[in-house]
Amino acid sequence: MLRNSFIFLDRVSKRGEQKIWEQGIHHWQDFLEAKKVDGISNSLKPVHDAKLNQLRKQVIKDNHEEIAKLMPKNEHWRLYNEFKDEACFLDIETSGYYGDVTVLGMSDGYDTKMFVRGINLEKNIVQKELKKYKALVTFNGSSFDLPVLNRYFNLDFPQIHIDLRWACKRIDLTGGLKKIEREMKIKRAEEVQNVSGEDAVLLWRQWRKTGNKKYLDLLIQYNEEDILNLKPLAEKVIPKVWENVRFNKKI
Repeated sequence: MLRNSFIFLDRVSKRGEQKIWEQGIHHWQDFLEAKKVDGISNSLKPVHDAKLNQLRKQVIKDNHEEIAKLMPKNEHWRLYNEFKDEACFLDIETSGYYGDVTVLGMSDGYDTKMFVRGINLEKNIVQKELKKYKALVTFNGSSFDLPVLNRYFNLDFPQIHIDLRWACKRIDLTGGLKKIEREMKIKRAEEVQNVSGEDAVLLWRQWRKTGNKKYLDLLIQYNEEDILNLKPLAEKVIPKVWENVRFNKKI
């Protein structure tokens, strides 16, 4: 996907990218070797060539921070295949909408690490863990998880960020994560199948009020299901988004 993309070039719209592909220019190298590209002026072609070469160098260097800057944020989903093996699937729980962070879950797609307020949810620990990853994958993280973590810990996120909520919307999958999981036939553990975000707030309050670990364990399991299900969701959704974009099924 990445090396077939031209959307990051100045003044190249989604329709403009389609026009480039329609000329048989499917790869960065095709573009660089073309003396002329219809729809792109002779004066702009060298500018685009320079930007393509700039991004290509950053890809060779595996410089995810520069790649994240060069690619429009709403197109970071195109970077998934390139960075999925170095991605962190992330989700938080809070004490209320935009309240304090109570649980932070991170997964590399296989193993999970859980951070709980009052136990191990500390800025230096979280920061150290985040530095291991070149990409973050969330659901609604651009509107919720990352801004809340930024406010709570004053953290910056230089990583590539793929927000699956907006990737899903491109193929008409709307609503919350659990609703979309059901539509995509992604299952949850039976114990937390009917637990909602509102329930997660109540579980935290019960844990703090009673000290009964069953409430905390259920909350952690709920969060863990969120992060573990982000990977299969990405694997199902992103190829469909690319197919729609690449073959002009929906612009």
